[in-house]
Formats: sequence, structure tokens, C-alpha cells
Amino acid sequence: MNGDERRMKRYWLVKSEPSVYSFDRLVEEKRTVWDGIRSYEARNNLREMAKGDLLLFYHSNEGKAVVGVASVARAAYPDPTDDAWSVIDVEAVGRLKEPVTLTAIKAHPKLKEMAVAKKSRLSVTPVLPEEYERVVAEGGGLVPAKRPRAEARGQAGAGRTKPAPKPGGPRRATGR
Repeated sequence: MNGDERRMKRYWLVKSEPSVYSFDRLVEEKRTVWDGIRSYEARNNLREMAKGDLLLFYHSNEGKAVVGVASVARAAYPDPTDDAWSVIDVEAVGRLKEPVTLTAIKAHPKLKEMAVAKKSRLSVTPVLPEEYERVVAEGGGLVPAKRPRAEARGQAGAGRTKPAPKPGGPRRATGR
């Protein structure tokens, strides 16, 4: 057993503008590269992540709410466009039954100290285990992410877990 296997699961919050990359798109694609991080603090947070860590998926600018949960499918590795930066691979886990808005987070006595409420421009932030559990509870629990229909039927696209990278395509991170 290596150090990563003994490590306790950690929790994070990642932000994306839904018009750039929505949680629905992640569910549809099943897995993606989380790129576009250009803040040293956010990059360092990415580098702290390990496979299996859970991510609260937050829609920024439009909606301003946690809408789902993803997991780290591959720990940080060099960004193919610039190896000074890092990317991770993420997979959809489930959708919250109800979004948990930033207003609700700021108003909740057990959530108001979350980094998303204090450092609103940071796109990747750590989350305490009790904050993660509270956000999921406030959202009414998780509805498991469904696979795309073609994959579920074993038709075209089955087995494809990672979309081909698109040069100059949309960046996921929004904020610093």
C-alpha cells in the first residue's frame, strides 16, 4: 500500500461558469480534464488533490450555487499547454437534488466560513469534511450521475471515458 492509498479522502470545491462548462456537460461527457487554472493558490490546491477526493461542483457567475459532486479521477499532472501549471481529470458522481446557493452558504452558521464565501474569486478551494456533508445535506442529497444513453446501450461511444482535447477549447476554471 502506498502513501496515496493510506491518505484520508479530502474535499474540495471547483468553480466553472455553466456557459463555459456546466455540470450537465460533465455528466454527459462522464470525465474531463479540469484545466485553465492560472492562479498559483488554485494550482497548488489542484496539486494537493489525490484520486478519489470529492469535489463540490459550483456554477459561478450564472446561478452561483453548488449543483453537484465530482471526483478526482487522476491526480494533478502538467498542463499540456504549459507545464508550469497543472490539470486533473474529474468524473461526475451525482447531482444535488437542489442547488445550494452562495447566499444560502453565507447565511448558514456552519457554512459561512467556507472559502467560497470568503475568497470568492478563487476557483479551487479546500472544503472541510463537515462542510462537504452539510452542503450535500442542504442540497437534499445526491442523485447519481447517469451515463449517456449511447454508452448505457453499448452503442457508439461505449468505453470512451475522456473526450478528445480540443485545441483552444473552453477552459473550465473561472476566477483566480
